[in-house]
Amino acid sequence: MVQDSNFDSVIDNLEQQENMSDMEIFTEIWTSPRKVFRYLNERNYDKYVTILLVLSGISSAFTQAASKNMGDKMSISVIIGICIFSGGLFGWLFYYIYAALTSWTGKCLKGEGNTKSILRTISHAMIPSVIALGLLIPQISIYGNEVFKSDGEIISAGLISNILVYLSMFLEFVLAIWTIVLLVIGISEVQKFSIGKSMLNMLMVGLVVVIPIFLIILSFKMF
Repeated sequence: MVQDSNFDSVIDNLEQQENMSDMEIFTEIWTSPRKVFRYLNERNYDKYVTILLVLSGISSAFTQAASKNMGDKMSISVIIGICIFSGGLFGWLFYYIYAALTSWTGKCLKGEGNTKSILRTISHAMIPSVIALGLLIPQISIYGNEVFKSDGEIISAGLISNILVYLSMFLEFVLAIWTIVLLVIGISEVQKFSIGKSMLNMLMVGLVVVIPIFLIILSFKMF
């Protein structure tokens, strides 16, 4: 009986060591992403999935607003409203479709992840993009609508302000790269793929989307 009690105590200690707090999840994903993704999927940890998808959708909407030069036609308040509303409302839908396609194409490669587990992985891989959302604050506060214009004047502020803005832009770029890295690692973990196979899975998703669009456009041109 004493041996059984000691054995149970050892098992309980091991389980406690394997548990990760919210803080550990959000910090260790930067340095030990595979460990975090494995924990999330083994425990079906969905606590922050929705909020991360909403925030990453908003972040993506602001990026699209800048790339499409929405500031040429809209005021800054309208752009902010549209990005928050459309990004928050439709961002999660885009990621859900992406997760479903990743699961579907992954099955052709003998992947193990289902839509829910891949969506969970995607949401946490987007943490750097969510952090990047905060970097827009100094840019908008200093330059306002100029950030979203095709010929926006973003060098008229003082030296310190310009350094701050360009530093935030550089950090945004770094965070975008790290988001892609986390996504590749996360899909690799949940699908039980190598890194190369994970990248192939992501490429296949792109082809599934691009090829039908190309064929539709081509068919319209033919008639």
